[in-house]
Amino acid sequence: MLTVRDVDVRVGARLLLSGLSFHVSPGDRVGLVGRNGAGKTTLLNVLAGRVEPAAGTVTRTGPVGHLPQDSRAADPAITATARVLSARGLDGAVRALRQAEAAIAEASDSAALRRAMAAYSRAEAEFQSRGGYAAEAEAARIAAGVGLPTRVLDQPVGALSGGQRRRVELARILFGGHGMLLLDEPTNHLDAESVRWLRDFLAQHRGGLVLISHDTALLADTVNRVFHLDARRGAVDVHNTGWHAHLAQREAEERRRARERANAERKAAALHAQADRMRSHVATAVAAKNMARRADRLLAESQPRRRAEKVARIRLPEPAPCGRIPLGAVSLVKDYGEHRVLSGVDLAVDRGERLVVLGPNGAGKTTLLRLLAGRETPDSGRVVRGHGLRLGYFGQEHDTLDGTRSVRENLASAAPHLTDGEVRGVLGSFLFSGDEADEPAEVLSGGEKTRLALACLVHSGANVLLLDEPTNNLDPASRAEVLSAVGSYPGAIVLVSHDVGAVDALRPQRVLLLPDADEDLWDEGYRELVALT
Repeated sequence: MLTVRDVDVRVGARLLLSGLSFHVSPGDRVGLVGRNGAGKTTLLNVLAGRVEPAAGTVTRTGPVGHLPQDSRAADPAITATARVLSARGLDGAVRALRQAEAAIAEASDSAALRRAMAAYSRAEAEFQSRGGYAAEAEAARIAAGVGLPTRVLDQPVGALSGGQRRRVELARILFGGHGMLLLDEPTNHLDAESVRWLRDFLAQHRGGLVLISHDTALLADTVNRVFHLDARRGAVDVHNTGWHAHLAQREAEERRRARERANAERKAAALHAQADRMRSHVATAVAAKNMARRADRLLAESQPRRRAEKVARIRLPEPAPCGRIPLGAVSLVKDYGEHRVLSGVDLAVDRGERLVVLGPNGAGKTTLLRLLAGRETPDSGRVVRGHGLRLGYFGQEHDTLDGTRSVRENLASAAPHLTDGEVRGVLGSFLFSGDEADEPAEVLSGGEKTRLALACLVHSGANVLLLDEPTNNLDPASRAEVLSAVGSYPGAIVLVSHDVGAVDALRPQRVLLLPDADEDLWDEGYRELVALT
């Protein structure tokens, strides 16, 4: 179904992966894993045909369904239901049926009625040929499985929250009936129940699957092959095993490499010691030189111990001084079309306070943060900026970044007081080195965009941080760095997250529950709601 031969993958001038060859057959469920920036998202885009390989060929047999990390609906005016049905062309058939029904109801004479009936017959035949009412019911079941309530399905996609739009795109791909599924972080914005449903769906999928995810539980329950991308070698290690066996195999390989390297170092040291003793005698000087060369060759031919992978040194800004209540909101109301997202939200964020916002997808969590950040304007009510307020905003869709500008230019714009050398120093601590700093932000993976957006906060002096899903797309090591930074930040934080670990790191003092805008002191009982909202 998917054959890769001698493929090279590049981002700009940078060669990420070289000489890749593998095959994904029906029944193969591949976990594509590796550190942020290793090339997982770029490789998946190559497999899907969105990006051409720098060399080699990718052969696709049968339909391919691709859920990109930056998925966007083609037309924000269409309904969520129509977007899901479009995967099989059912949206057009349903629209034609509705139009024919309206024409029948409005027919003013027998000729018009005959034309309308004929149009209805053609539309119904097309509808049935694409699966008909059974397919509609299947689409509704999949939409419910990924957590889209019925009230959302009739709304325009453009009126939905980022999490809801992501779920619509996931439902569309799963409904498409594709033999090959290419899914990039499909659990982003899913609650715990939807993740369980997705796990069962993927486990029963009979076609091929290539899955990028940092959700190790999902990988453990789903995949039967693991492709590990090694950014240093520019290669993919193929393990034809499940997730746990893959981890055990990598540990065994590392132990073997360590033993072989230790043996080589011990033998080389003995040879060098012997050569040093022989060099002082003219008769054995040549033999000593050959012995030293043999020792060097022994070390060169042995596999070095795997170096620990670099981890971004993520830190949050030192907060500037501010008043007792630096940020507040009075009676915030926000509508999208006929749908009211926020209704009468009152809020006061104290200096150094830690607040978590909980609520189901579509309850207005992201909208609230965007209003507080000044990225959108409320329909009524107001945001109150207190004395000395300096806001730092991290958006879940990385909308604070300019994709057309380079990594370096994005940071320089956010921190204009830094010299070019200082900008590059900050980027280096966030694992953007050399030519990577001059790449456009739009080519970055989701995890790299997260790191860049956080880097832009470092020198902002923000004393109130608005963080919307800051751990999305991060590998475990980078996620741990973010959680440590959140835990040690002395300023105020307003957090939206499905990540229980992020909320634990925050140690919240208060909780705001949407859509009712109820405030309460934090209690461990609310912890259960984090993954469910």
